[in-house]
Amino acid sequence: MNRRELFGALGALSTTAMLNQSQAADHHHHGEMKDKTMMAPLGNHHLHFCGIHCAKKDPRIQIITQHYCGGVAGGMHQCLLYSSAEKDAKLLGVEYIVSDEVYRSLPDVEKRYWHPHTYEVLGGGLIAPGMDDEEEMTFMKGLLTTWGKTWHTWPDPTTPVPMGEPLLMWSLTGDGQEDKAVIAQRDQQFGVNSAEIRKTRIETIGYDIPAVPGPKDIDTIGRQWTASGEDQPTKFKG
Repeated sequence: MNRRELFGALGALSTTAMLNQSQAADHHHHGEMKDKTMMAPLGNHHLHFCGIHCAKKDPRIQIITQHYCGGVAGGMHQCLLYSSAEKDAKLLGVEYIVSDEVYRSLPDVEKRYWHPHTYEVLGGGLIAPGMDDEEEMTFMKGLLTTWGKTWHTWPDPTTPVPMGEPLLMWSLTGDGQEDKAVIAQRDQQFGVNSAEIRKTRIETIGYDIPAVPGPKDIDTIGRQWTASGEDQPTKFKG
């Protein structure tokens, strides 16, 4: 968003013009330089992908969520979450993404906030519509064992303003947990087929689909691959 667009958006909240057109022209160069400095954090959110979030306290609540992410120090990514990829999309919340190594170093009291991405990647729940097939596969391989901490501060996107307390969101972690209507809506929106994506990723990445039940309660600590025993993947045998 450039300076004029920003002031236009703010003008909708106020009856007083913040800056008229002639003033903007007089300070055009200065304004551009200032924009580059003041808007730098947003300029870092260059990575887009789409996923299905579910509420940890009630996994039946499932929301198609657009992620716009950028990297920060320490290898972490931080994402702004939107209801759509349209210009007037609602800002749903935020997600932080860390490596498996970082996650393993966290105390158990903190781990309960972080969900795995393994099933989302292999099951086709995560897609990157702006990437070609090769780029998307490389990205998904990198995302496979990462963990996300997600809060939706706009819990119900159908409301005109954010209502209620923030929701801690979770991921789908095994077959049978998905709302088929939500998956179908997402697939239609982006012209993809989750079943075909799933097949290709399992064969290419070489692991079987994880089988982890949904969280029993808000304090459940996530697992990546299996419901019990050593939490390790099973090789795909074809």
